[in-house]
Amino acid sequence: MEKSPTSNVKNIFRRFSIFRKSDGHIKKTPSRRSIKKLSFEDKDKEVTPQKFEFKAKEIPLKPCSVLQIKTYIETDMLKEAYLNLLSLEKLEKSALVNKEKEINLLYDALRHKMFAIVQNSSDVTSHNKEQLVYVATIILEEEKREREGEPGAMQGWREAWRDAVLNGVRDTLKKVPLDSSEQNASWLAVHLGLLGKAVGEDLERVKTELLSSYPADFNVFETYVSCHHEAVGEHLKRLLEKVTELNDYYALLDFIMHSYPSDLQAHKKDLIMEEDLNKIKTSYCHCHKEEFKLKLENFSTLETEVWKKKKSPERTEDGFLTSKMHMDICELIAGYAGNLEKIDENLGKSVVSFCLDELNQFYPRFEKEFSQHTVSLLTSDLLDCCLWVEYHITYINSLSSLKENLQCYKESCSAQVEKLEKEVDGLTLRLKQTLMDHLKSEVKPYMDGMMTKKWLKTDEDFKEVISRVENFSGLCKSMRAPSAQIFANDLYYYVAKEYVSQLMKKKYSCKKTKNEDAAIKLKEQWNELRKLFVEMGSSLKWLYPLGNYLSDIIGMETEKNIKDLLNPLVSNYPDISKKQLSAVLSFRDNGFSLEKHNVINHFTALKRDAGNTNHEHSFFTDIE
Repeated sequence: MEKSPTSNVKNIFRRFSIFRKSDGHIKKTPSRRSIKKLSFEDKDKEVTPQKFEFKAKEIPLKPCSVLQIKTYIETDMLKEAYLNLLSLEKLEKSALVNKEKEINLLYDALRHKMFAIVQNSSDVTSHNKEQLVYVATIILEEEKREREGEPGAMQGWREAWRDAVLNGVRDTLKKVPLDSSEQNASWLAVHLGLLGKAVGEDLERVKTELLSSYPADFNVFETYVSCHHEAVGEHLKRLLEKVTELNDYYALLDFIMHSYPSDLQAHKKDLIMEEDLNKIKTSYCHCHKEEFKLKLENFSTLETEVWKKKKSPERTEDGFLTSKMHMDICELIAGYAGNLEKIDENLGKSVVSFCLDELNQFYPRFEKEFSQHTVSLLTSDLLDCCLWVEYHITYINSLSSLKENLQCYKESCSAQVEKLEKEVDGLTLRLKQTLMDHLKSEVKPYMDGMMTKKWLKTDEDFKEVISRVENFSGLCKSMRAPSAQIFANDLYYYVAKEYVSQLMKKKYSCKKTKNEDAAIKLKEQWNELRKLFVEMGSSLKWLYPLGNYLSDIIGMETEKNIKDLLNPLVSNYPDISKKQLSAVLSFRDNGFSLEKHNVINHFTALKRDAGNTNHEHSFFTDIE
C-alpha cells in the first residue's frame, strides 16, 4: 500500500532525529542536553525579519507539562508548543529532569503538525495561513541553531518543507476532475484544461495569500512553481498510460508544448523526460499513420460503391467533374500538418512525409481496383460507356488538383512530393491513354474507309468519325485545364495523322477528274475536323494548313504546276518523305509521267537544300 505524504514527511524527520551526517560519516545524534540563548544580532535580522523571530524572553522559565505541549501541537498552537519545548530542553539540560524521550516524541509531533499545515495550505479551503508564519520561524530558528553548532540541532528542515509543499500540490492535482474515455470522448482534453486552470489558480493564490507567510529567502513562489512542475510531470506520466487515441495524444502534446500555465513555461522543456516525450510523439505519429491508412481504404471503398451503383460523378461549381475522395485526402493531410506544426515542426514533417509515401503506394492499388470495377461498362450500352469516360475524366481532374495541393509540402518534403508527383503523373497519363485507346478503337474502323472509292461517293464513314469525336468533345468539356487542352491536342493529332495516313496506303487512285472531287472533299473534311478540335480547345494551329496543301496537290489540274506547291509544304512539314509525297501523287493519279518525275526531283532538291534542320513539329515521321 502506498504511504501517505504525511507519513513520508514524518519518516524523514524521524530519520533525522536518530542520525545526522558529520564529516562524511553517519553517527548518532547527540541528546538535546544544551540550548543556546536565542541571538538576535543584526546579521540575523537581515536574513530573518522581525516578523519571523521569537523573543528570548518569550521562552517560559518553567515549561508546561508534556501533555499540555502535546495539546498545543494538536490544536495548531505552534508558537506555544515550540517555546515550551525549548524551555523543556533547557530544564532537561539542567539535569533537574530526564525528559529526552518525551522531548524527541514532542519534536516528532511538532514536525508532523508543521508539515501537515504546509501540505494543507495548498487547499483553497485551508484557514491556517497564519500558522505558516510560525512554521517558517521555527525552521529558521532550527537552521540557525544548526549553523551555530547547537547540540541536538537537526538538518533537512528546508528540504522537508519543500516535500510538504510538493505533497500539497499533489493533493491539489488529485482533486482535478478526471472522466474516463467511456464517459467522455474528450476526457483528456477536458481534464488537461481543468488541470492547467487549477495550476494557474493555485500559483495565483500562492502570490496573493502565501507569500506574506514566509520570509523572502524561502523563495516561496519559485518553490511552488518547481513543485507544480514536478507534480504535473508525474501526473502526465500516469495519464500517458491511459492514452490510446489520436486526439488524446494531441491533447497531451498540446498541453505540454503550448497550454502549460505561463508561470511554468520556463520549465516546460523538462516537464517530462525527453524519453517520455519522444514516446508520446512516436505513439502520436503511429496513430496518425494507422488512421491515414484506414481512411484511405475507406475512401477507396466509397469510390467502389459509386462504380458499382453507376452513380454519376460529382461536379464543381464551374462544372468540372471531381471526386470527393481526393479533396478529402488533401484536407486530411492539411489538417495533420496544421495541427502538428503547432506542436513540433519536425513531427509535422514526419507525418506529412509518411502520408505522401503512403499515397505513393495507395494509387497503384486504387488504379487496379478502378480498372477491374469499371471495365464492364464498356460492354454495356452507350450511357454506361459515357459513364466510363466520365469516371476517367473525374480522376484526371482530381489527380491534377491533388498535385496542385501538394506543392505546399515541396519545401519541407521535397523527395516525397517529387516521388508522388511522378506516380500521379504516370497514373494521369495512363488514364488519358486509356481514353485515347478507347477512342482509337471507336474511330479506326471508319478511318480505314477513307480515301477509297466509297469515300468519294458517301460521307458515311467520316460522319461516324465526327460523331464519336463529338461525343468525346462534349464529355471532355468537363475536364480541367491544362489536361483538357493536352487531351484535345493529342486527339487532334491522332485523328489528323490517321486521316492523312490513308493517303499513303495507296488504296485508291483517282481517274480523270475524280482528283478534283477528292480534293474538294478532303479540304472540306479537313476544315470540319479543324473546326471541331478548335471548339474542343486544341492549340495545334500548325496542323491547320496541311489539309489545304495536300488538297491543292491532289486537285491541281496539271502536274507541272504542283512544283509551285511544294515550297510551303516542305517548309512547314520538313519531315515528309519522298515515298510519302509519291503516295499522294499516286492517289491523284497512279500513272507515270515525266512531269510527275520532275515534281519528285524538285522535291528532292528542296529537301536537300533544307538539310537536316530540326523542326519544331513532326508529323509525317509518325506515319508508317
